[in-house]
Amino acid sequence: MKSVLNIAAAALVLLASSAAAAAEIKPAVVYDMGGKFDKSFNQGVFDGVERFKKETGIDYREFEVTNQTQREQALRKMAQRGQNPIIGVGFAQAPAIENVAKEYPDLMFTIIDGVVDLPNVQSVIFKEHEGSYLVGILAAMASKTGKVGYIGGMDIPMIRAFGCGYAQGAKFANPDIEIARNMTGTTPSAWNNPGRGAELSRGQFDRGVDVIYAAAGGTGTGVYQAAKDAGKLAIGVDSNQNYLHPGTMLTSMLKRVDVAAYNSFKTALDGNWKPGIQILGLAENGVDWALDEHNASLITAAMKAKVEQAKANIISGKVQVHDYRSDNTCPM
Repeated sequence: MKSVLNIAAAALVLLASSAAAAAEIKPAVVYDMGGKFDKSFNQGVFDGVERFKKETGIDYREFEVTNQTQREQALRKMAQRGQNPIIGVGFAQAPAIENVAKEYPDLMFTIIDGVVDLPNVQSVIFKEHEGSYLVGILAAMASKTGKVGYIGGMDIPMIRAFGCGYAQGAKFANPDIEIARNMTGTTPSAWNNPGRGAELSRGQFDRGVDVIYAAAGGTGTGVYQAAKDAGKLAIGVDSNQNYLHPGTMLTSMLKRVDVAAYNSFKTALDGNWKPGIQILGLAENGVDWALDEHNASLITAAMKAKVEQAKANIISGKVQVHDYRSDNTCPM
């Protein structure tokens, strides 16, 4: 009887401590240009915070940035309300997070896809070039013309790193493969221009390309639609986009921003949140490729075997994928 009472008392203490922790956390997220339903990067974060909400019952505040001036305003308003932790989505929020985090040193801030070196900021970045290498292999193996394409969003080093990793993987699978490359633009609007994505895709298809990888946020939806209309293949990015056009989407390069967002809130709730830089690649399950019922018919056994072997070799260190950001060059 005494042991039963002890167990019951321990359970009550646990429930009380959990309730106290839940009362102390007031999470928030500030999405960047493109919005939480961009079917790509921002939506991945949305999926992560929604998972946290469903598991814990704790709601969160949110704001969708529609112009650049809103970033700092939104973050500061969240801080003024006592939201904690606060997630800023995208590298472009780094200056705003740095300013606001300095003003509110007792609050926790997480930036996804950027780095801010402050004692109350958690920075989560990814080895996108590793995941892009894998989908490059699949693109080259699926291509019937020997020509594949890449369409990036805003022309920045990170997006060039996606393309460089993709080219390395494609060349590994087929040294003779030809790779067409286009960037959508040089301003944040490049992330949300499906019409331009479709236009660039049609230009590549006219040059013989039959598989296009898009790393362009919401702009990618135009790429995928153009591929479907032309009877070609496309590769999604960040979130699993295979479901958008089954039979057209060869695969998606997964960038687990959902996990980063979920972990930010969950570790804060558990009292385990830590500042500093986290770098997530294949070994950390931060990037990967997507295989599901929507694209299974497009992936042969040989394709799967080759890409899984490449994945194992990258994780073990046997294969090193060059990161464009290390020296702003691509070996391909």
